[in-house]
Amino acid sequence: MGMPELEIYSMIGAEGFASLVAAFYRQVPQDDLLGPIYPASDLPGAEQRLRDFLIGRFGGPQTYIEQRGHPRLRARHSPFHIDQTIRDRWMRLMDNALREA
Repeated sequence: MGMPELEIYSMIGAEGFASLVAAFYRQVPQDDLLGPIYPASDLPGAEQRLRDFLIGRFGGPQTYIEQRGHPRLRARHSPFHIDQTIRDRWMRLMDNALREA
């Protein structure tokens, strides 16, 4: 059946999410599709935002919402051309990161 989503944070903690997100962003700069979307100067900020979002989404502290408000993911990502190919690549890199972490 699987673990309830809001219990994941209690199982892996902030350190688990930090490892996961770091593994994801280590792949981004050299990726031909995702690399150009993420400015090198903002990779640390992007990493922190994703980490905070995932922690809050999976049962941890709501730091993301406290600092940035409602995620509004569609609106926040609207400046970027994200099609199925980009989505699939993001998922592949995240799957790689899950395996590594």
